[in-house]
Amino acid sequence: MSITRNTLKQVMLDNQKDVEQYDIFPRHYDLNNFPLMLFVGVRRSGKSFLLFQKMRQLLADGKGWDEMLYLDFEDTRLEGFSADDFNLILECHQEMYGKRPMLFFDEIQNVEGWQKFARNLADKKYSVFITGSNAKMLSKEIMAALGGRYLPVEVYPFSFKEYLSYTGVAYDDLALTATESKARFMKAYGEYFTWGGLPESIKLPVKRNYLSSVFQKIYLGDIVQRNGISNPRLLQLMIKKMAESVMQPVSYNRISKILSSVSGKAASKREQSDACISSAEREQARPKAKISVPTVSNYISYSEDAWLLLRLRNIASSFNDKESICKYYFIDNGLLTLQLLGADTILLENMVALSLFRKYGHDEDNERVFFYNVNVEVDFYVPEDELAIQVSYSIADPETEKREKEPLEKLPNVHPCRRRIIITYDEEGTLTDKHGTIEVIPCWKWLLEIDKIA
Repeated sequence: MSITRNTLKQVMLDNQKDVEQYDIFPRHYDLNNFPLMLFVGVRRSGKSFLLFQKMRQLLADGKGWDEMLYLDFEDTRLEGFSADDFNLILECHQEMYGKRPMLFFDEIQNVEGWQKFARNLADKKYSVFITGSNAKMLSKEIMAALGGRYLPVEVYPFSFKEYLSYTGVAYDDLALTATESKARFMKAYGEYFTWGGLPESIKLPVKRNYLSSVFQKIYLGDIVQRNGISNPRLLQLMIKKMAESVMQPVSYNRISKILSSVSGKAASKREQSDACISSAEREQARPKAKISVPTVSNYISYSEDAWLLLRLRNIASSFNDKESICKYYFIDNGLLTLQLLGADTILLENMVALSLFRKYGHDEDNERVFFYNVNVEVDFYVPEDELAIQVSYSIADPETEKREKEPLEKLPNVHPCRRRIIITYDEEGTLTDKHGTIEVIPCWKWLLEIDKIA
């Protein structure tokens, strides 16, 4: 069923009210210096905030809705909207206002074939701001389809500094010295560590329910439904196993074996409990125990496309192993917490990974942040800054300190290291070796240092 003019006009008018009424927290992205921008990131990471921020700025500067057109493609009234309907948007605005607008499109990836329309708009010199929740929007194929005209911007959940600013927690030197303000700061640090930085979750007294609903939308909508997955339970099991493996390099083959083993055990238990059904019915109901490597590869790829998982490659691997033996991190600590029990070290390393991706980027190739694994493993290595990082919740135990220090002592023999760091939850100090100093830094202090915003 095609979209009618009246429906489209009503949606446009209602979307305008949403923009005017929404509580906006300004984010530190440069929205002024390029007329064509593509914001991509996981659902609820704050991409719409950026569109609203830009539109509210224009309204404050005296612009009106006759000069702007905003459309949210998640609006249920737009179900059935197709690429053939895109020109109708411009026609409706022309009928309503008679002017050429600046265009704002939210979650445009919901419409198959949107790239051609976006490129045509660029060719006609429109100013266009687009958001999407599919990492493929940053792929070489889509960027080529857009003719290289759009500036891609990765949008992550709030950084630690954004989280502190949003919650009104001071983090200047004075606040970190005084007992009461330092206690408030550390409480905020603990909450960010556990529940992450999805903007709409932050001020909720109980965050788990909201985060569960976001996860279900990503899991069911952006992965299962979009890719036609016939066994969603297996996908959910894989996501849980990926969460438990965050700190470890994993191969498709290893995940395949784990899932096959768990699936086989689950099938056996069900058979024992279903003694009343016939053998034919039992055979028909039994899931396949063998989970193929291509299936695992596809499921991981789908999870990356939805921005749930972020891949980290081994700088020392061959080309094939760089793709098939990787480490994976979750886009937000809160979404990771849903999958885990008592895994503080995993959450700490995930938080460090997100901050590195936020600073250095995480495009399709991600040739800026790596891990190193040949004989010894270093959690993170950034070639352009010659930066090596180990992550450990605590190194108070001498054996743990030795285990974390040793890889940083060996890495300078194969890769240049201007700075070597062990990031802990709340321990600080220095270690020395023949190469110089290894800094031991609390994660909260490192996050304040690495975050881009002032």
